Amino acid sequence: MKSFLDLSRFHKQIIAASADLLMLPLIFSTAILLRYDVVDMVILKQYYWLILLVPVVSLPVFVRLGLYRAVIRFIDQKIVYVVILGVSISVALLVAAAAILTHMSGLSRGVFGIYWISAIMYMVASRFVARGFLLHANAERAPVRVAIYGGGKAGTQLATALRAGHDYLPVAFIDDKKEMKGATIAGIKVYPASELDALIAKMDISEVLLAMPSLAKSQQKLILEKLAVHKVKIKVTPPIGSLVSGELRAQDVRDIEIEDLLGRDQVTPNRHLLASCITGKSVMVTGAGGSIGSELCRQIIRLQPSHLILLDMTEFALYSIKQELRSLMSAHDLHIELMPFLGSVLDTEKCTRVMRTFAVETVYHAAAYKHVPLVEHNPIEGVNNNVFGTLSVAKAAMAAGVGCFVLISTDKAVRPTNVMGATKRLAELILQGFAREQTKTRFCMVRFGNVLGSSGSVVPLFRRQIMQGGPITLTHPEITRYFMTIPEAAQLVLQAGAMGEGGDVFVLDMGEPVKIMDLAERMIHLSGLEIRSSSAPDGIDIQHVGLRPGEKLYEELLIGDNVEGTEHPLIMRAQESETAWSELQVTLNRLKQACDLFEYDQVREVLLSAVIEYAPQCGIEDLIWNEKNRRSSLLPIASILNGNTPDTSS
Repeated sequence: MKSFLDLSRFHKQIIAASADLLMLPLIFSTAILLRYDVVDMVILKQYYWLILLVPVVSLPVFVRLGLYRAVIRFIDQKIVYVVILGVSISVALLVAAAAILTHMSGLSRGVFGIYWISAIMYMVASRFVARGFLLHANAERAPVRVAIYGGGKAGTQLATALRAGHDYLPVAFIDDKKEMKGATIAGIKVYPASELDALIAKMDISEVLLAMPSLAKSQQKLILEKLAVHKVKIKVTPPIGSLVSGELRAQDVRDIEIEDLLGRDQVTPNRHLLASCITGKSVMVTGAGGSIGSELCRQIIRLQPSHLILLDMTEFALYSIKQELRSLMSAHDLHIELMPFLGSVLDTEKCTRVMRTFAVETVYHAAAYKHVPLVEHNPIEGVNNNVFGTLSVAKAAMAAGVGCFVLISTDKAVRPTNVMGATKRLAELILQGFAREQTKTRFCMVRFGNVLGSSGSVVPLFRRQIMQGGPITLTHPEITRYFMTIPEAAQLVLQAGAMGEGGDVFVLDMGEPVKIMDLAERMIHLSGLEIRSSSAPDGIDIQHVGLRPGEKLYEELLIGDNVEGTEHPLIMRAQESETAWSELQVTLNRLKQACDLFEYDQVREVLLSAVIEYAPQCGIEDLIWNEKNRRSSLLPIASILNGNTPDTSS
């Protein structure tokens, strides 16, 4: 069997054609015998030349129609039409030859009719029998038995596509439409969702594939919640286009993503707002290699700026996004000047020179340290990068005459309980101050919550922990977060930037907040597993490890209640408190001096006075701020790093 499977496609085509060469004359002879109902050599001699002519006429027709080019393992019902057409043409040619050569004298038209039906049956049956043989021979392991949720067009095409492979075996359709109950689709019976538990046990179903690619996210979420109670793994099929084009592969049937669980429908972007600050202009992105920065670059490149300047301090991240963007440009035949620069946002002179040299008109400032516990344990680095980095790039933008400057902010800047949030709120205040001091550069900031797939996202961690058999580590059972996909967040940032008038704080509509405990439980159930309990001792355990340094139970997007809508339904403009630039300058000078001297107490004091909503939590971060031996441990290390002799007299 293996030796046959190892043959080249050409040799397999020769075998198929040879089989037809032998079988078609035999079928024609059988048609003669069926017509006359007697074995008579005299009658057969009248047809012998037609018997010999059958393969001569038929095989070229089949070759011309591509019947032998079809890959047997992947054929579907479409081949029936090709066979009917091919056999019909060959029979027509045989009849024409008989009419020309003998005027049908002594020949029965019934023979041609019987042959036409018999040849079609043979050609179709032989192909599907061969297909079944090849699929069975290629299967190295038993296929996963699955039920397909959705008996529509997508479900039917999915069943056909899966049968062509050997990874999945569809054994049932699930559909709640009353008229579908008991129906049969592609040879598979349709059952209501209420019978799913019984079907799982009876048919040994391991997975349920959701075949409703055109369904709204909100409706898909409801179905997933309903399926989550069953002890079976749930997967989602790819877009309908993949099914129609026949490009579906086993790996295209994907696991449930968090966006499937959120049930958030996309809003069509405003093309005018997207292009306003980008198309035909010179654009710069700081932190271009990060989660948000890289997605901004991908979307900006499609809007065809004249130049795209990338700035990042991490060599590999910058190299990776540059290569990805070059591939994207090549695939879409885009001609854009792509300029990657390795450097820090703290280098004001370099940023100014780059902006002037390339006449930058729009800056998206995404460079920031955003991991809450790390910044909590490294507060001075967080202040330097998030506060003074923003100050540096903003000064460079004004000096270079940049028209629009957009800061990527965070919901953690609202009543911050951690250093990261406080530094981002101070960065917002800096831009608000600059906006009131001049009018040439429009400064605005966009505030949003957690993005899915970012370096700090909890979802990949949960998925990895589930695959390893648990436990899932959760900081607190009541912790709640807003979520948004990176592409959607980047798209809204680009649109918000176009609406800025100067000093605007834009807030993205993040939808409903998600309780992380609920999210973890759904991910476990939709993976076909159970939460550990007395009735399920082998289930996935959920452990609560306590809040991390500076972490809040609930995030907010607004400091006050003064908010108004914009021309985009998912973007709001918040009216937040501001600080005069003259006052900010004094604060920033004090903060800079404290950072340079590694005066942690002073850094904290300045942050508390500058960001009046800042309320650091008591807890593990006090190891940095309040411990009695802090000066004898942290400050000597800081002094040594600066090349100074440590002073331990205090």
